[in-house]
Amino acid sequence: MNQAKNNTLAYIGLVVLVIATALILQYQGRNWFAANGELYFWIGDAWSDQNSQHWTDPYSFSHVLHGVLFFGLLYFLSDKLSWMWRFNIAVLLEAAWEVVENSSFIINRYRDAGALGYTGDSIINSMADLFYCGLGFVIAYYLGLKKSILLFILVEIGLILTIRDSLIINVIMLIHPVEAIKTWQSVMVAS
Repeated sequence: MNQAKNNTLAYIGLVVLVIATALILQYQGRNWFAANGELYFWIGDAWSDQNSQHWTDPYSFSHVLHGVLFFGLLYFLSDKLSWMWRFNIAVLLEAAWEVVENSSFIINRYRDAGALGYTGDSIINSMADLFYCGLGFVIAYYLGLKKSILLFILVEIGLILTIRDSLIINVIMLIHPVEAIKTWQSVMVAS
């Protein structure tokens, strides 16, 4: 198959993937927008009920890191798969996470971990999460593997300092909530 046809198939696959993800989330009962019907580009309060309801929020940075991680995981397939197909796989992995993340099981796990008002993502926020994952993949591609690792560390530190959460802390709290972390994060919620 020639490169142009291969790329065309990859682009079509990406569009189908994004549409399918939105439809699955709608089938799960997710709202397209925040419950109040408003849509903002940025919501800066990671601990408000508006978080994960609009296009961008502090957790968008962790979705960029998903893309960086997926680039690293798929880096070793670069001689077997084109850049575009690896990009699609990264977005597919993110889409799968968005569907799982918005299941009642994971929503309840987040609540148990301290996200008391969390009700799941709006569909528009999930679409943005796919976008930011893709952006992270592209950034990692241009930075290369070593600089991407440095970016990952810097973003993690930035998130910890600003919202007392990060991708790594989020995973820890999802798998096995730690009371000390929950207490430390509650200072942010109270302020």
